[in-house]
Amino acid sequence: MKILVFGATGMIGQRIVTELTGRGHDVTGVSRRGPVKGDVHDAATLAEGYDAVVCAIAPPRDGTEPEPPFLAANRALIDGLRTAGVSRVLVVGGAGSLKAGPDVDLVDTPGFPEIYKKEAKAARAALGLYREVTDLDWTYVSPAAEIAPGERTGVYRIGRDDLLSDADGRSFITAEDYAVAIVDELEEHAHPRTRITVAY
Repeated sequence: MKILVFGATGMIGQRIVTELTGRGHDVTGVSRRGPVKGDVHDAATLAEGYDAVVCAIAPPRDGTEPEPPFLAANRALIDGLRTAGVSRVLVVGGAGSLKAGPDVDLVDTPGFPEIYKKEAKAARAALGLYREVTDLDWTYVSPAAEIAPGERTGVYRIGRDDLLSDADGRSFITAEDYAVAIVDELEEHAHPRTRITVAY
């Protein structure tokens, strides 16, 4: 497939590009500092002719309120894909919107780190935006509560809206295996127009 990746120079975006390339896909990485410069606001022109798009952008971390610009960026992506005629999009999501208990999102639990709270709420708002989209073939992929560089094993579990934890109560996945899950979903097309989560 011919795939366009927004946010291709970030921790997760880099690994998605590596995974896609390793499987023989024709990949173009877009970032503000990469070989192909641009962002999701340019999707109408950049995405034309691609089979699918992966959006690996993160909410702003410049000290401003992240939700308004992050929602604007995702709206621009959605509108741009419509203009470009690309229906398939995989979205790198956040874990904060996952259910940590009955009717309680992880971001709203007492132990959620304050430093990540605004970013997590912005990602949750973006999920709500995608859930209103019926004319694009989107999949929103939330990672485990913890994600960090590590080993690529190719092994992970898939859930829907509930936080996944291991036998010790830890919710974790490496960025490498998260990238595997993104590309698996892109190839297998198993969860259209829904949110999934992946963890060990």
